[in-house]
Amino acid sequence: MSTQSITVEGMSCDHCIHAVTEELVKIDGVSNVNVTINSDGPSQVNFDAESEISVADLAAAIDEAGYTLV
Repeated sequence: MSTQSITVEGMSCDHCIHAVTEELVKIDGVSNVNVTINSDGPSQVNFDAESEISVADLAAAIDEAGYTLV
């Protein structure tokens, strides 16, 4: 298991955190999602993954939540 990080644009509140977390944990092997909101720009999202998650899968999950993978 490894910790991976992505940057997400458009997040500003607890609802945002919930939406992104909910979509990411739907990806097989993803767990322990931790979001750090940055009100002045893109936010940092860290998560544990059993294997490397493709950028396409991550972008699709973030898009489904209503945000943009940077």
